[in-house]
Amino acid sequence: MTVFEARHIGVQYQRNGEPFAPFSDVSLALEGGRMYNLTGPSGSGKSTLLAACALMLPRSGGSLALNGVPFDRFHPTEWRRRVCLVPQASALVPGTVRDNLRFPWTLKVNAGTEPPSDEFLEELLALAKLNGVTLDHSAAQLSGGQQARVALLRAFATRPTVMLLDEVEAALDEESAVAVSRLTRALLTGATTCLRIRHRADDGYACGTFTLADGAISYEAHPVTADNAPVAGEGAVVGILEGASR
Repeated sequence: MTVFEARHIGVQYQRNGEPFAPFSDVSLALEGGRMYNLTGPSGSGKSTLLAACALMLPRSGGSLALNGVPFDRFHPTEWRRRVCLVPQASALVPGTVRDNLRFPWTLKVNAGTEPPSDEFLEELLALAKLNGVTLDHSAAQLSGGQQARVALLRAFATRPTVMLLDEVEAALDEESAVAVSRLTRALLTGATTCLRIRHRADDGYACGTFTLADGAISYEAHPVTADNAPVAGEGAVVGILEGASR
């Protein structure tokens, strides 16, 4: 089932005082329960495409849809809550791990909603295999890999439908990068999807790769394996989600 679709997307902005369009007619579709790579040369517009999909940048053309519903039927803040962009440098706020995981509930977009319980957050930490890290742990004492996983959990805690990851593992060592990929895969359900920008060699967790170059996008499916096969139902997070709903 197609969860997210971008049709004929274009973006134009000023660069060195002149109009510049990294792309003007890009289309893609993301299926539920799958993780996709987005690659391409530097400057091809990968980060710009993710920002446009999250309504963080204006488009010069094209349309977006979530579960078949056009983007203009959503309030922009509701769209951004469902289509969540995680930037490359997701800075943690001063305080504890708990403070960071609950940070989205201090923002206007989540006003009036109940923040997640400690039980829910502890189960997220366990899923991320953050051994020795507790909710009371100081965020300033986390390693780079641990910070990246906490930032990813913070995004997931708001229960987005689409996760757009802008090279979240770019500054990490190989072991930490694999841990982030494994966590991203574990957070998928049959009703959610993920598109991530990557420059590293393929790690086997994506079902396919979109390549953006010279204003055009192409797609190559990967052979199906246990690590990238479509996730059905609630996947690895079923127990966590059931706990959050109680």
